[in-house]
Amino acid sequence: IKRIVRFDAEGNGAVSSYIHMGGKVGVLLELSAEKAETKDSDAFKELSRDICLHIAALNPAGLTRDDLDATTIEEENEINRKQLEAEGKPAEIIDKILIGKINKYFSESCLVDQAFVKDDKVSVKKHVAAVGKELGDTISIARYARFNIGA
Repeated sequence: IKRIVRFDAEGNGAVSSYIHMGGKVGVLLELSAEKAETKDSDAFKELSRDICLHIAALNPAGLTRDDLDATTIEEENEINRKQLEAEGKPAEIIDKILIGKINKYFSESCLVDQAFVKDDKVSVKKHVAAVGKELGDTISIARYARFNIGA
């Protein structure tokens, strides 16, 4: 065993788990709501299950942009900058292209920015907000952990 994670739900939070691929991938997820009754609703439980499935399938690097390693982001930017300079792009255009590339990187790497696995027209963040609105509450993803056997 390489690591053990324990989540204790705080306040109006609820912890969910999901096991995928015959036990090779596992996910723990804590969702929080402002109202206590929200976590007992079927829509909240379905949201939790769907986000666990999403995490298992897409393996995000972090919950938000702040959770990503700054060094990795800088290295990505530097690699892209050198590539664009080698292509002969003007400096003012390079900066604009780099913003687009880093935003794409975030949309692929951050859970809240990723396209939702069950509806790729919305991000995970927007889907969570929509379910919260449907329930008359504000729901947020507090944290998650993903486990992979053999990794």
